[in-house]
Amino acid sequence: QVQLVESGGGLVQAGGSLELFCAASGRNFSSYVMGWFRQAPGKEREFVAAISWSAGGTYYADSVKGRVTISRDTARNTIYLQMNSLKPEDTGVYYCAAQYHTGTFYYSIDHKYAYWGQGTQVTVSS
Repeated sequence: QVQLVESGGGLVQAGGSLELFCAASGRNFSSYVMGWFRQAPGKEREFVAAISWSAGGTYYADSVKGRVTISRDTARNTIYLQMNSLKPEDTGVYYCAAQYHTGTFYYSIDHKYAYWGQGTQVTVSS
């Protein structure tokens, strides 16, 4: 059973930083791409960043490029999301997700991800 557990959210002032963590378990994730999505109140869930577990390739939404870094520690089965220069519009619940693939994957499409964590709240005050 795949389990994804996010942590690290909180309240931060605009311009500040936060690091989110996603502890993954229950599977060998070498054939997975791991993604971070977020959902603000009243808005649809949107893609933030993704990383290929095996190759380490990274992908970012334009809205966070240059401010956010996704990484993984395969020994610890953990995905990280380092967020800098945070803006009020970064506020939302951040979800970690896992997508199995056999070579082709759709890193920004949420319904391609079969496994999701419970989310962690990030609030950026102005």
